[in-house]
Amino acid sequence: MKNEAKRCPGPVSRRSFLEIGGLSVLGLGMSDYLKYQAEAASRGDDMSDTSVIFIWLPGGPPHMETYDMKPEAPLDYRGDFQPIHTNVSGIDVCEHLPMHAKVADKFTLIRSIHHKFADHGGGHKRLMTGRVPATPTGTVNDAPAVSTIVKKMLEKSSSEMPVCVTEVDGSRAGIDTFAMGPAWLGPSTTPFTVAGDPHKPDFKVQNIGVKKEMEDRLDDRLAMLKGVDNFRREVDKSGAMKAMDGFNRQAIDMLMSEKVRNAFDLSKEPTELRDRYGWNAYGQRAILGRRLVEAGVRFVTMVWEHPRIDAPKYAVYNWDSHAVNAHIFKDALWRLPCYDQALSTLIEDLYERGLDRKVLLVCTGEFGRTPRITVRRGTQTGVEQPGRDHWPKAMSVLVSGGGMQTGQIIGATNNKGEHPAERPLTPNDLWASVYRHIGIDHQHTLHDLQGRPMQILPFGQPIPELMPVRA
Repeated sequence: MKNEAKRCPGPVSRRSFLEIGGLSVLGLGMSDYLKYQAEAASRGDDMSDTSVIFIWLPGGPPHMETYDMKPEAPLDYRGDFQPIHTNVSGIDVCEHLPMHAKVADKFTLIRSIHHKFADHGGGHKRLMTGRVPATPTGTVNDAPAVSTIVKKMLEKSSSEMPVCVTEVDGSRAGIDTFAMGPAWLGPSTTPFTVAGDPHKPDFKVQNIGVKKEMEDRLDDRLAMLKGVDNFRREVDKSGAMKAMDGFNRQAIDMLMSEKVRNAFDLSKEPTELRDRYGWNAYGQRAILGRRLVEAGVRFVTMVWEHPRIDAPKYAVYNWDSHAVNAHIFKDALWRLPCYDQALSTLIEDLYERGLDRKVLLVCTGEFGRTPRITVRRGTQTGVEQPGRDHWPKAMSVLVSGGGMQTGQIIGATNNKGEHPAERPLTPNDLWASVYRHIGIDHQHTLHDLQGRPMQILPFGQPIPELMPVRA
């Protein structure tokens, strides 16, 4: 076949997360904080105890094979799968998401979010920051990722648990891989990263836990270093030492804290519950995420790429289902059962534990896929196969919990799934809703390295349907 497209490599890491930046940033003003606390109190919510689980599906999940199916569209648009009814009248999902169909009363689908960045890098930056990136490619942020802003605004020295945690594959742990960098906020706002596959027997969280017999020795060492560190801070003018102090303090807190060790210890979960989530990267990351928000982590990011290592040739590493990368329908048949089980079980578990008001769950990728199917020769299979390309003009987002009225559909695309036909929304409207849930004024002003005022979100408003209803 002539002029065959090359395999799309997807997002890649480009810079070490240890680069040191400046730290000239202002925190949330007391008047703003009190105002938002008062609003929460009027709704019966305590925002100091709210949290977010953010499931990131890099590569871009296909909206027309998951949450926005078009069975009446022409054949080269609608694809091979059929929709099925759920337990909520009017909400249909893909037939290969049967567990979703049983918990549709506990989630809401947004079908009309869109933006203009069709490259993975630009799409990642657009979604992760809530800002229009300066360049359409590359994953090195020019604005802070949402999780770094959350850490900056909510971190307290008295907290044992890290404010923000990111779960990711071991080979994808660089802070720039998915545009999660802090930009001008500086590295002290970088989330704590848990790298590796939690369903593997040899999985362990690095840098957490110290043997009992070492604790006294560690206390002595810390006391000795304190005077040296104080001197170094006094002569440090770049802000680098202040950033490293933050990392050191967090590392020491986690080394010494039994609460932290317990939160990250999946062995404390009943085998039956781990079975229910699924013994794969999606399922075990989900159960760890639930443990972390229960323990006090405010923002957990879970990156769901490959659910298992035994991927067939027709599958792609993440959700980037170009025809040159994957047979989109065979890939979905392999991937969706793990996704369906892990996400549906997490939703059920949050509700069963009474966490549905405290925890807001958000699941999305950087964009959708082209409504019209393309056919190319697969680089792994060597045969002609169907796929879909990048499509930021329409995407679907699942949200759950947060005290909202669930079992809703927000927005709609046209009859071919090409663009919003009702209620066009942007990623900023979604993030404004997330910030409000977690107690941050999205209009609050921070300052970059040059002292220029930067509103947390330059535009966007909370989506009314995602606001909590009175308990």
